This record gives sequence, structure tokens and C-alpha cells, in this order.
Amino acid sequence: MKMTDAATLTGARATDEGYLVANVRTARIGTQDYRGSELDRPDLDTVTVYRDESEVFRKASLQTFGLLPVTDDHPVDLVTADTARMVSVGTTNEEVLRDGEYLRIGIKLTDAATIRKVQDGKRELSVGYTSELVWGDGIAPDGTAYQARQTNIVGNHIAIVDAGRAGPLARIGDAEPITVAGWGASPITDEKDAIMADAIQTRTVTIDGLSVVTTDAGAQALEKLQGQITDAQTALAAKDGELAAKDAKIAEMAKATLSDADLDAKVAARADLIGQAKAIAKDVATAGLSDAAIRKAAVVAVLGDAAIAGKSEAYVDARFDILSEDAAKDDPVADAFNQAPAQVTSLGDAYAARDTALNDAWKPAIVKGA
Repeated sequence: MKMTDAATLTGARATDEGYLVANVRTARIGTQDYRGSELDRPDLDTVTVYRDESEVFRKASLQTFGLLPVTDDHPVDLVTADTARMVSVGTTNEEVLRDGEYLRIGIKLTDAATIRKVQDGKRELSVGYTSELVWGDGIAPDGTAYQARQTNIVGNHIAIVDAGRAGPLARIGDAEPITVAGWGASPITDEKDAIMADAIQTRTVTIDGLSVVTTDAGAQALEKLQGQITDAQTALAAKDGELAAKDAKIAEMAKATLSDADLDAKVAARADLIGQAKAIAKDVATAGLSDAAIRKAAVVAVLGDAAIAGKSEAYVDARFDILSEDAAKDDPVADAFNQAPAQVTSLGDAYAARDTALNDAWKPAIVKGA
């Protein structure tokens, strides 16, 4: 099926030889509306046709738009080697580039009469190409419903026309010979959505330190993608923080875990403490008590609660050490234990026995002195 797309000739300049060179955007991707009657579907008022970027920018398709003949208005039929010399007024460049949603093609006009028409205001371009329509309902990426897709797009020529979107150009061109003064099927447009090449606004956005020139829609898409990437990086950083905190906690727990040697030393120290407490007061309870509580219990057993009331833990520890040292010495306390085992049951009893022995030891001397 023969189709046309329109654009406006912009950025034209004359060469020293009098030729005219320019650049144009053509053949955009996306959806376009056509009259159903022009596409052999009289049962439909309009048909929305979708052109996927994989078709428009397919290498085999792109190559067909290079070195195309440029014509003054559309020829009646396809341009071929037999007709090119008669209808060609210039040619496209060999290089065909992607420009956002469009193809960008350079053209060179070599016919003086046509160049004068362009200088006088005939500046619209209509790309003539053939394609196949694959019928079937679908949804384009932008959410637009379509009834057919264009495939196998092959460029044929670019025509300079007075109005690329109106008049006889809005005709269907199918496999049968065209006998009317028009070429191909043109999309239905109006003033508000007729996007001309010189009206397309571009923006420069920075992505990962690189400057990218694109359309406004492309910039919005890139900025949205950049925002999603930033959000993902923020979430990843937060997750890394959580993992770091867990690693620190695990390291702290590992540090707090005793080695076998440390555990043996702790058990030995606990046994020594209990032995010291029992030496001070053999009936003192130690089960389930902390080290500080054991020291306090031993001191209270000997000296009573009043002796340590309101005192600090350091004071209690000092009294415990003194009592422990006394319990370990070979002194009258130990003798009292040995001399009166039946009466001595604790360190307190030993101190009482010692005092009695000392007092009794002085009595004979006092009598003799009298």
C-alpha cells in the first residue's frame, strides 16, 4: 500500500553551484488515523494505524530512505529507474538518522525551477513509501487502541508539495495503478496536531553526566527514568545501612561471646569468690546471686545489715576483702575454731571466742598483780 507522510522544509541553504540543501524529519513512529474508505475498509469511519519503532527504525527499512529521488509533487506512480530521470529534481542523502520519534533525512535539490518554487513558498514535503498493513486490534505503548499495523516500510521518493495534508493527496493508493492526481494515503490531521518539523521543540537533559538532546516527550521520559533510578539507589542505600547495622550487631555479639579459655577463667574466679564467702560465713547463700550480691551477703552475715547500711558497693567490696584476708590468716580466730569446734559455727562465733580467750588470758595476771 502506498502511503505519504508530510513535513516542512527547514534549515535550507544554497550552495555555490546554486543547489538547495536542507534537512527534514519524516516517518515518525506511533499511531495515525486514516479514513477507512481509503484503506479498503468502508465499514469503518477511521482506522488507527500503528507504526512500531522496530519497523520504522529497522535497518532494512532505513536503508531504503537513503538516496531517494526528490520530486516536484507526487508522481502518478512509483518512481523507478524508467521514470526517475523525468520526475527527479534532487535526491536525499545516503545517511538516514533517527531523531527521537522521527527519521531525519537530508535532501539536495538540483533543479533550478523547483528551487525557485521553494524560494517562493512551496516548502512542504510528503514522503512517498510503500508498506503492508497487518489488520488486528492492539494497544500502542501510549495506550492508544489501533486496528492495524504498518510493516515492511520501503521508501520510494520525497515530494515537494503545496499542502502535504490536504486536497488530492488524501487519497488511498493500493496495489492497483493510480489514475488520479494524488499519491498514497495520508493521515487525517488538523491544525492542533499537525506537527511541523520546525515547530518541534528539543531539550537537553543530563543523564549520568552525559548531555542528551531529545524532544520534550523524550526528556520527560528520561527524567522519569532518572527519578526511578534515584529512588532505587536511595532504597539500596537504606538497605545497605540496615545490613551494616546487622553486621555491627553480629560483631558485637561475637565479641561478647566468651572463648573456652575465658569461660574457664570466669568459672575459676566464681569458684574462688564462693570459697572466700564460705570461709567468711560458711552458711552464706550464693546460689543465683551476682558476684556483688555474694560479697554483700558474706559481709552482712558477719557484721549485720547496719554495718553497710547506706554504704557504696566499693565499701562493701573493701569490707569483704578485709574479712577474706582475716579468714585466711593463722590467728586467734583460727585457734578459736580449733579449740572450740562445737561452739564455733561461723566467723562471727570465732570473733566472739577470740574476745573471750583474750579477756580470760588477762585475768590471772591481774590476780597475781594484786
